Amino acid sequence: MGIPSHLVCLLRNLYKDQVATVRTDHGTTYRFKIGKGVRQGCILSPSLFNLYAEHIMQRAGLEESKAGVKIAGRNINNLRYADDTTLMAESEEELRSLITKVKEESAKAGLQLNVKKTKIMATTPIDNWQIEGENVEAVTDFIFLGVKITADADCSQEIGRRLLLGRRAMANLDKIVKSRDITLATKVRIVKAMVFPIVTYGCESWTIRKAERRKIDAFELWCWRKILRVPWTARRSNQSILQEIMPGCSLEGKILEAKLKYFGHIMRRQESLEKIMMLGKMEGKRKRGRPRARWMDGILEVTGLTLKELGAVTADRELWPGLVHDVTKSQRRLND
Repeated sequence: MGIPSHLVCLLRNLYKDQVATVRTDHGTTYRFKIGKGVRQGCILSPSLFNLYAEHIMQRAGLEESKAGVKIAGRNINNLRYADDTTLMAESEEELRSLITKVKEESAKAGLQLNVKKTKIMATTPIDNWQIEGENVEAVTDFIFLGVKITADADCSQEIGRRLLLGRRAMANLDKIVKSRDITLATKVRIVKAMVFPIVTYGCESWTIRKAERRKIDAFELWCWRKILRVPWTARRSNQSILQEIMPGCSLEGKILEAKLKYFGHIMRRQESLEKIMMLGKMEGKRKRGRPRARWMDGILEVTGLTLKELGAVTADRELWPGLVHDVTKSQRRLND
């Protein structure tokens, strides 16, 4: 169902020609008219933008378009979060058609597509890509909603990036870590509250291999050694460090817990885009060679259950949290 034209007209003119007042520290008052848009901080701004975006996508015909990526029989050609819009297609021609339609309908609604901030990424190298004579930057990775997306769909770069951000956050806490007025228990809680969440942001989508497990374990132990002010030259075993810190669940265990909770949340939903993408299969042929580890393979491995059994267990809101706790608790560090 489309947005009525009179409503669109109303949205475009809402808050238009209103008067804003600015008062300086010296008591001088300036009054000027707002030409278009809403006032900064207006709570209607995100709602109005969502209405605009939905109107543009409907007029562009993206829902009826056959262009897109097909997963489990469903065609997916766009993902939107506020003004971050991602268009997807299986060929250059389809993608060019989608972008052109969205650009044209956006212009009719008074919104301009910023080609300089638009990037294109493909699974195969692509050069000299243009939209109506304007060059579009081709990249092998980009940041979307705070997460690094790569052309090969590998999580190793994002995990490494998150660990680096965690090290920077730890460096910012250097005065707290070195302070002798703060107890060891408080320092541990500060690291868990202010450093580990930075590392685990978006971890629900990670496919972790043994190499990444080693890096995560090494980062956690580096944090504890920094708190204890143990230099890397000191001959102290990892076990002695852990016995003194007593951190409880490992950082990798926390990541696994987040993944299992997210999996249970998605499995309990009847129909959703996330569930289709999680359980569905893409059309096409797999590349030659050893198949890569999949996200679902990790869930099946740690739980020891089949997908059918997981569907029944996740439906029980009392049984599933207990299973998640047991699996997380039994997770051992590679250093153990």
